[in-house]
This record gives sequence, C-alpha cells and structure tokens, in this order.
Amino acid sequence: MPTAEKRAVLDELNDKLQNASALYIANYSGMSVPEMNELRGAFRKGDIRFKIYKNKLVKLAMEEVGGYDEIIPSLNEQNAFAFVEEELAAPAKVLKEFIKEHNKPTFKAAIVDGDFYGEDKLDVLAAMKSKNEIIGDILGLLMAPLSNVVGALESQGSNLVGAVKTIAEKGEE
Repeated sequence: MPTAEKRAVLDELNDKLQNASALYIANYSGMSVPEMNELRGAFRKGDIRFKIYKNKLVKLAMEEVGGYDEIIPSLNEQNAFAFVEEELAAPAKVLKEFIKEHNKPTFKAAIVDGDFYGEDKLDVLAAMKSKNEIIGDILGLLMAPLSNVVGALESQGSNLVGAVKTIAEKGEE
C-alpha cells in the first residue's frame, strides 16, 4: 500500500492519464540542469505539461487507469512525461526541435488517441497536423468547389459579354 504522499502523486497521475489524449515519454539521462530547464521552458511555451515522475508510480497509475499496456515496457531509466489534451503533435514537435539542437533527450514512446508509437516514430508524430490545421484544410476543401462555381459563372459571364460585343461589332460592319 502506497504512503499518503505516494497516493497523492498516484491520484494526480491517474487524473492526468484519464484526461490526456496523448502521453509522451522521453529519457532525459545525461541532460544538465540548464538543458532540462530549457526543455521545460519549451514545453511551457506550447502549453504542455512536462514532468518527471518515478517509473514505478507511473506504471501503477497506468495499470489502474488501463489502456497503457503497450507503453509500460518503456518505463525504465530516467523518464520525463508530457501529457496533452488537445494539440496531440505538439510534444513531438518540441522534442524533435530540442533533439536537433542538443541531441538529447531520447524519445522513447507515445500513446496518442490510444495508438502506440515507438521510439522510431517521432518524425511521424511531429508531422501530424494540429486540430486547427485540419479544420482549416477541411474548410479550404469545402470552399474550393464554391469558389470554382463562382469563378466559372464569372468567366462565363465575361465570355458571354465578349461574344455579344463581337457579334455587335460584326453587325455594325
């Protein structure tokens, strides 16, 4: 039975796991304190919760919540966790950019909308579009046929006016 302090952390983790649409795990071994602070700052800018927890407590919380069986084997070494509710690809973009500059931390795994992504899938996750980008694409697709119709009607009208002018000019000759 966990102590009261551990139970509080476990309850916090349960809440985060239940409310998160995505969970990212990164191994921060070998990172200096200034590097870690810089990484935390990068996550904060993206409004992403990024925190270090003991692997054992995370595993207990995952088992209590359920649905995290595939990612549990990644809970070894020194891990930090990013929890996301809406912008599912945001942590991947932050990690990819930070790793490009510092060669640390190591991306280990992620669960995004119930799907498991292993350590070789960071680029795939970073390439995912945000919710707002997808909505913009859908609106663009919906608006394209309408603008095509308007454009066709306008061009038909100008062609018709041009044809009438040509006929009128021929009639005057």
